[in-house]
Amino acid sequence: PSRPIPAPHNPHPPQTPQVDGNYCLTCGSDKSLKLWNPHKGTLLRTYHGHGYEVLDAAGSFDNSQLCSCSADKTVALWDVATGQVVRKFRGHAGKVSCVQFNEEATVIVSGSIDSTVRCWDCRSRRPDPVQVLDEAKDGVSSVKVSDHEILSGSVDGRVRRYDLRAGQLYSDYVGSPITSVCFSKDGQCVLAASLDSTLRLLDKDTGELLGEYTGHRSTTYKLDCVLSEQDTHVGSASEDGKVYFWDLVEVSRASSQILVPLPHPTPPPQPTPTSPQIHVPPLARHTPRSDSRLRHHTGSSSAKSF
Repeated sequence: PSRPIPAPHNPHPPQTPQVDGNYCLTCGSDKSLKLWNPHKGTLLRTYHGHGYEVLDAAGSFDNSQLCSCSADKTVALWDVATGQVVRKFRGHAGKVSCVQFNEEATVIVSGSIDSTVRCWDCRSRRPDPVQVLDEAKDGVSSVKVSDHEILSGSVDGRVRRYDLRAGQLYSDYVGSPITSVCFSKDGQCVLAASLDSTLRLLDKDTGELLGEYTGHRSTTYKLDCVLSEQDTHVGSASEDGKVYFWDLVEVSRASSQILVPLPHPTPPPQPTPTSPQIHVPPLARHTPRSDSRLRHHTGSSSAKSF
C-alpha cells in the first residue's frame, strides 16, 4: 500500500521518483528541493540555493548529483551528499520550466519560457551553454534526453526531436499546448500530453498517431505523463486530483477507457499565483498550413553529440 509523505512546508507538487525507487525528489514554491525516503516517508535532506520557486528537478543515474531549475532563470547542479550547489548556469531569458540530465550526467538540458532549450556541460568551467536550440515558437514546457536525442514539448503545440548524431530536427504538430513529453522504453514511440486533456502516442520515426488517451482533465496546468517500465501502460496526472492509467494497446484511436483512477487522500489545493505548478496560458502559437498532423524534417542542424 502507498503512504503519504508528510510535508510541513510549502507544497512540493513536482515529484521525481528515481529509477531504483530508493529516493523521491520534490521541489516547490519554498525555493527548495527535498530528498525523501519514499518507503518510510522520512525527509533525508533539504537543498537551498534558488532565489525563487523551483519548477523542476532531476537526479543523476548514480544518485550522486541533482539538477534543478527555477523561476529565478537559473539551472543548478547539486552534490547530493554535501547539499551544496556545485554550479549555477545562467543564460535563459525567462523562467526555466524543465530540466534533465543526459544518461552519463555530464550534460544538463533545460527548457524555458524564453522558447529555447539549452545544454550545459557539467564538467566545463565555461559559463555559456554548449548548445542552444531555439526552434520553438513559444515556451518550452518539457524536455527528455536519450543517448543521442533530445525531445522537447512546447506551448506552440509541437513535439520536437533533435537527433544529435545525424544533426537533424523532426517536428510533429498536435494542435494544443504541450505540457509533458517522454520516450517509450523501447525507444520506438513518443508520448505527449497537452492542454486538450489528451495524451497522444506517436511513432518516433514517422510521426504516425498510434493512440489517444482521454478521460483525465488537463486544461490549465503543467501535468506529467509517463509510460510504464515495460511500455504496457500510459499514466498521467489530472487536475481532478487523481492519477490515471490506461492500457497502452487495448484502446481505440479516438478515445480510451480508463484502466484505474487513483485518487489522492485529500483534495488538490486551489491554484494561487505562487503555486509551484506552471500555468500555461492559451498563448498565440504557430499554426500549420493545412494538416493538423503536420510533420516536418529540418536538416543541417548544428547539433552536438554528448
